[in-house]
Amino acid sequence: MSSSTVPSYEELRRRTDAPPGSSWHLFGPDDQLGTLNFLTPQSALDGAALVKRGRVVNLDYPLNTFVPSLAGTRPATEHHIFANNPNHRDDWLDSFYLQSTSQVDGLRHIRHPRHGFYGGVADDRVAVGEPALGIQLLAEKGLVGRGILLDAVRYFERVGEPLAPDAPRGITPAELDAMAAHFGVEVRSGDILLLRTGFAEHWLRSTPAQRAARTGGPGLHQSEEMLAWLWDHRISLAAADNGGLEAFPVDPASGWVIPDEPPPPRGPSHNGMLHRPLIALLGLIIGELWKLDELAEDCAADGVYEFLLTAKPLNLVGGVGSPPNALAVK
Repeated sequence: MSSSTVPSYEELRRRTDAPPGSSWHLFGPDDQLGTLNFLTPQSALDGAALVKRGRVVNLDYPLNTFVPSLAGTRPATEHHIFANNPNHRDDWLDSFYLQSTSQVDGLRHIRHPRHGFYGGVADDRVAVGEPALGIQLLAEKGLVGRGILLDAVRYFERVGEPLAPDAPRGITPAELDAMAAHFGVEVRSGDILLLRTGFAEHWLRSTPAQRAARTGGPGLHQSEEMLAWLWDHRISLAAADNGGLEAFPVDPASGWVIPDEPPPPRGPSHNGMLHRPLIALLGLIIGELWKLDELAEDCAADGVYEFLLTAKPLNLVGGVGSPPNALAVK
């Protein structure tokens, strides 16, 4: 299916052959890549054409940067080194939680409470060693294309409405459009969207007491309009420097909050989150806690907010998430 023949989000909402608002089976009956189908060989060529200076920027924070974890369910990774002779070193990791720092979430990360996992994959297929919706599919494809940065921190400062990185603020589709216009970047089919909110930078500067007192953080607003914006722009992957891509806590007026859904015994609740329709219905891969400060400085310096972006998740069959191993090249 070419980008020009892909139905609009409004058409997806009227589907009767699959869950309304879903992209299930549009790219084939066994599709498990979702919006990564928008990432084509031409995307790689377009991204490569943006390399002018050879500047390479790392987009991953080190392991154990966010300890204790934002979710409260992931202990620190333990790194061990051993030697079997004086001239040798080898190592291993314990408690390596694949979504504890910079990460990509695969399509088995979240199921929809009514419709289940993306594409109707049965729950019992989402298990250790089972390949369905596994992160290895992203590793096999390789994520290479045109990246664009929307620097919400700089934009809102310049319009006189600075973002509070530790308070809830839903960024709307209209504001994404305004940011793109402000930075002179056109949003194109297959783009890898990076959103800088300032959350990670603020978190790293904060004391434990300040972290415990935070009331939320900025990110994408929970709305059907946001789903439409991401889908209709054919975004292949969306990532941010916050802990969920979307604003936290959720907007109770979104219509997605299930009143009688019990909270989990530990960790954050996903009730009402954009995660559910975004991942399970549209099949959009998302990134969280990406390191965007250095890239933002470089983009501000040269005025260029587009670049080659590469990411290579771990080739772990049945993995749910992975560090992105992401680079921007300008």
